[in-house]
Amino acid sequence: MNPPVSARNPSDMDRIVLATSVKFPLASYLMDPAFDPGSPSPLYYLQSKCKANSSIPYPSGQATCSSDVNKELYKCKGGNKQHKEDNEFAAAFDFSDSNGAKYNMTVWHEETQVTNFMMGITFEYNRLPRWLNLASNAYLQVLQGPGTQMLFEFIKEVPTIIRLDSRVQGVLDFLLRIASFGLLIYPVTVLVSLIVYEKEKNLRIMMKMHGLRDTAYWAITYFYSLIISVLFVQFFLIAGEISGLTFFSKNDYTLQSIFYFIHVNWQISFVFVIAALVSTVKTAQVISSSYMMLVCVLAFFVAGRCIESTDISSSVVLLVEIFPGFALYRGVYEFQKYATFARNGADVGMRWKNLSDTGNGMKTAMIIMVTEWVVMLLLAYYLDQVVSSGSGRTKSPFFFLPTFRKKPTSQQSMQINSSQVLPGNNQSDVDQERQKVEQLMKEGSRTHTAVCDNIRKIYPGRDGNPAKAAVKGLSLALERSECFGMLGPNGAGKTSFISMMIGLTEPTSGTAYIEGLDITTRMDEVYTCMGVCPQFDLLWETLTGREHLYFYGRLKNLTGSTLAQAVEEALKEVNLFHGGIADKHAGKYSGGMKRRLSVAISLIGDPKIVYLDEPSTGLDPVSRNSLWSVVKRAKQNRAILLTTHSMEEAEALCDRLGVFVDGALRCVGNPKELKGRYGGYFIFTMTTTSGKNDEEVEDMVVSLCRNAVKTYHLGGTQKFELPKQEVRLADIFQLVENAKSKFPVQAWGLADTTLEDVFIKVTRQAQARSSDE
Repeated sequence: MNPPVSARNPSDMDRIVLATSVKFPLASYLMDPAFDPGSPSPLYYLQSKCKANSSIPYPSGQATCSSDVNKELYKCKGGNKQHKEDNEFAAAFDFSDSNGAKYNMTVWHEETQVTNFMMGITFEYNRLPRWLNLASNAYLQVLQGPGTQMLFEFIKEVPTIIRLDSRVQGVLDFLLRIASFGLLIYPVTVLVSLIVYEKEKNLRIMMKMHGLRDTAYWAITYFYSLIISVLFVQFFLIAGEISGLTFFSKNDYTLQSIFYFIHVNWQISFVFVIAALVSTVKTAQVISSSYMMLVCVLAFFVAGRCIESTDISSSVVLLVEIFPGFALYRGVYEFQKYATFARNGADVGMRWKNLSDTGNGMKTAMIIMVTEWVVMLLLAYYLDQVVSSGSGRTKSPFFFLPTFRKKPTSQQSMQINSSQVLPGNNQSDVDQERQKVEQLMKEGSRTHTAVCDNIRKIYPGRDGNPAKAAVKGLSLALERSECFGMLGPNGAGKTSFISMMIGLTEPTSGTAYIEGLDITTRMDEVYTCMGVCPQFDLLWETLTGREHLYFYGRLKNLTGSTLAQAVEEALKEVNLFHGGIADKHAGKYSGGMKRRLSVAISLIGDPKIVYLDEPSTGLDPVSRNSLWSVVKRAKQNRAILLTTHSMEEAEALCDRLGVFVDGALRCVGNPKELKGRYGGYFIFTMTTTSGKNDEEVEDMVVSLCRNAVKTYHLGGTQKFELPKQEVRLADIFQLVENAKSKFPVQAWGLADTTLEDVFIKVTRQAQARSSDE
């Protein structure tokens, strides 16, 4: 809009002009549409004698001092509550010192940077030359008429070397900040997956059961993670320096290194907290990825807004930066800010002396990260002790209080638990074993490796279900050089008993001693003298068989030539030495090879007691017999507790057997003794045609042996137990001949009592007794 004719006399005009625009599109970040000749947006000359060509009313009046100008500019900037959505960019031109003979103009313009909250970008406006050109032409037209126009070529930016426009460079800075922040927090996902993998695969508890203490595990894991993270950060800094980005090249290298070193330590402690709370890699990846996305979004939309806003107090900003990850964002923001200063005229970016600059939040960010680093390390240790995390039994949430700590006890000082010995002079084998344990508890013994004193495990009831007694007061003593076999049906409580012995769960009452060490108070010491072959192979798929044995051998304090010899002997004993098998990755092993490697791991380092949970599962007959030979040799100087469902394996390896049914030990003895005690009969089997002569067969057997018991009857097949003291073999053969002369006999058989028969008989009797109770 041009001024009216009456306003063309300079003496009649107001001397202050406000130039504004009414739009805020993306294109206006580079040039205000008001100063674009091809733009449809209007240009307003706001004067007391002119009306603005806009439907929006603007106040007009005589400006008497600079405060009036400031007020009007503030309204155009956004202080006008009524038309706040305009969000104009404004400038004021003071012509009060100009006349027809002299041109002297003062420009009032805004120097603050505007931040787009939705994009997190700070834009710079370099419009002053254009404004000067525009105002000068306007003044010239007032003096000479509207047809006069001159291009003031001398009002231009200083020529520079071709480069990215400074306004576009601001966008690149924003993208660099995003990329840097995202890269720096990305290792969280990788590190937490590595730690949780060992927990999910039970590799950590496997290491712990072979003597690796929690402090050693976390120290090794911490420094391993630290080395990886520091190398990553150094690569990040060097790559940025080589690329010539001012974000890296202008800021002090040592300051950046120290800041990022604090960050990676904070990051590792944060990873430890996450790892203590989850038990699967999939869950860990979901949580860490969600955290990474969330913290990136919140950093730009919340932390960035709080840092750049002048309306938010420093205390609120401090509280925001306490959120995990926001302190890192503040540090990255400060590095970028000082790099921008350096690019726009300053000699250098941030230096150590700049930490005390007003508005510099780097020092606060570093203090926050150091504090959170220490706090989260302590929190991670606490959670690892009280949360079930694959590291063995957990502690009370108040374990750090003296009243919740258990005092170590020795076998000699331990008070005897109530044994509930059954009365009577003729005690059973189980009662005799209990009395033996009581005697050992009173007197002590150096010949027994393991002593279980009335150990119990009761799982509390849930969802209205009653409590479950998995182990009901087991008393057992194992001598050195003894292999004790534990037999029992599924759900009998064998796994619960073994779990207590190897430290996975804690006894509800009672205890056990390994080499005089109480498992309830000194389990860390017990781990150093035991070996475990779990039911399922717990191996690293990327390590070779030899590397596994070297690792577990070192946990048993083997070194040098002693370690090398022990590894070689172990590989030879389980038939993994020849043909390069020892140097293949365990992930490429067959099931039988993995089983043999697990047995070798349990035996390396000369442990005092070894737990073998179904060691021959999945082995072919040749490998199984070879493994049995290894176990027989191994038991010469240690106690072995073996669980199996193979009666052949139990009879071949075990010096004593115990049948475990419904949480209680039902019988104890060597295989021959058990067969004699619970057997003592022949198993006679006869099969006739279509079962037509079943009653006749039964009558003939009863006539031969009055106390014969029929144990099986299906179709034409019947099975009888014949007490040995009541029959002779010749009489049985005569019965068969008589039967053949009367009716067709398809098949018959006579066998002595097997260990399997004993197992079945004891199990059925125990289950029948439990159902009656």
